Amino acid sequence: MNNKRIVISGGPSAGKTSIIRELEKQGHHCIPEISREIILEAQRKGIDQLFLHNPIKFSELLLEGRETQFLETHNTKHNISFFDRGIPDISAYMDYSNTEYPSIFTEKNQKHKYDTVFLLAPWKDIHVQDRERYEDFETAEEIFTYLNKTYRGLGYKVIEVPIGTVEERTLFILKEVNIL
Repeated sequence: MNNKRIVISGGPSAGKTSIIRELEKQGHHCIPEISREIILEAQRKGIDQLFLHNPIKFSELLLEGRETQFLETHNTKHNISFFDRGIPDISAYMDYSNTEYPSIFTEKNQKHKYDTVFLLAPWKDIHVQDRERYEDFETAEEIFTYLNKTYRGLGYKVIEVPIGTVEERTLFILKEVNIL
C-alpha cells in the first residue's frame, strides 16, 4: 500500500506530542515518539540521561526504533501516518551536541524518506523541564535550528507550523496535507 509518511518535528517544548494526540483523537494513524521510553529504560538501569552519558548508544537505539516504525508503515492499512519526530532528528541532535557519528545515520536518512515535514518552533509559554526533558528554552531554540538545517540539508521542503491552539495547529497540518 502507498502510505504517505508525515513527520511532525521540532525542538523540545514545541507542542508536537499534543498535536499527535489530537490527530489520534480525530482517528488518524500516528506513530509515537520513542525517546522517552529509551530514557526511562536507561533511568531504570541507573543512567539518568543516556543521551548525555552515551550519545551514540542512545542514538543507535533511537535509530533502530524509528527505522522499525518507518518500515512498519509499509504494511499499514492507513493512507497517511503521522510521525512524532523522524529519523533525521537523530542526526540533528548529534550535530547540535557536536557528536561524531557513524555513516549509518546518514545512510538511513537518505534511505528512508518522508513525504512531508512539519517543523514546530519552541514555544516559551509551554516550555517545561522534567526528568526526561532536561533542555532549557535557549537550548530548545538551538535544537530547532539544527533540526531545520538537517531536514533542509536532506532536500526536504520544511513547513513551519504557526503558534496557536492545538486545534488550530492540527487544522493547519491537515489542510497542508489536503485532508480537509
